[in-house]
Amino acid sequence: MNFYIVEDDLSVINNLEDIIESHNLGSVCGDSEGKAPDPAEIMARNPDVVLVDFLMPNVDGIQVVSALREMGSTAKCIMISQVSNKELIMKAYNAGVDFFISKPINVIEIKRVIENITRQIQMEQTLSNIRKMFQVDVGAAPAAEKDDKDTPVRRLQYILNQLGMSGEKGSKDIITVCQYLYDHEKTSMAEENIGKLCEILSDNPKSMEQRIRRAIAKGMSNLANLGIEDFMNDTFTRYSSTLFSFEGIKTEMDFIRGKRSSGGKINIKKFINGLLVFMDQ
Repeated sequence: MNFYIVEDDLSVINNLEDIIESHNLGSVCGDSEGKAPDPAEIMARNPDVVLVDFLMPNVDGIQVVSALREMGSTAKCIMISQVSNKELIMKAYNAGVDFFISKPINVIEIKRVIENITRQIQMEQTLSNIRKMFQVDVGAAPAAEKDDKDTPVRRLQYILNQLGMSGEKGSKDIITVCQYLYDHEKTSMAEENIGKLCEILSDNPKSMEQRIRRAIAKGMSNLANLGIEDFMNDTFTRYSSTLFSFEGIKTEMDFIRGKRSSGGKINIKKFINGLLVFMDQ
C-alpha cells in the first residue's frame, strides 16, 4: 500500500510516516512537504491512499480531495481533522473522503483505520477480478446457441467458465461424470452415488471426488462474491438456486462478509442434477 501525505505541519508528516512504516502498514510514496498541495503531483505518484489535513493555509482538504476526484483519482482519501461540524463532515464525504482520523493523532486509531481501508481495497480488487471472470460476451451468446457445434459438453464448459471453475482440476471430473450419466440416459443423481461413479470412472476415486468437491466449493465462493456485488446479476440469479441451495449461497455470502465462521455447504448431487438439466436444454 502506497500513501501520500498532504499536511502543512512537517512534524505531523514525519509522525504519520513513522507510524505507517514502523507498523508495516505500507510505504509513503510522497508528501506535500508542508507546502500547498499539488493535485497533479499526487496523481503522478499514484498512491493507494491519500492522508489529507482538513484545515491548511490557502486550501482545505475538501478542495484537495475534490480536485483529485475531478482528475480521476480512485485513491482512498483519509481526512485528518479536529472538525466535528456535521455539515462540514458531510461535505467532505460528498467530495470523496472515505474515512476520518481525529487530531491529535492516535496510533491505535490510525492503525485501525488503515487496516480497515486496506481490507476494503483488497475486497474491491477481489470483486473486480470476480466481475471480470464472470463477464460474458452477450452479443456472441445467440450465435453460440445456434452453432452446429453446440453440444451438451460445450454447454457444461460454458457454465463452469461462468462460475470461474474452468481452471479447477475437478471441472474435468465433473464433465466426465455428467457425460457418463448423459450417455447412459440418466437424467438425475437421485439413485446414484458420487463415490460409486468415481470408482467406475477413475483409478483413484477418492482423489476424483475430492477434486470435484473443491471445484464446486470454488464455484460457490465465486458466485457468492458476485451476489455480494450485484444481487440481481443474471449469472447469480440463474445458478444460485439451480446448482446450489440458496441457503448455502447465503451462508457463503455471510462468511465472506465476516458474519459467520464457516462457509456454505455444497451438495454434489444438486450441482450435477442442475448441470444435467442444462445439458438437455
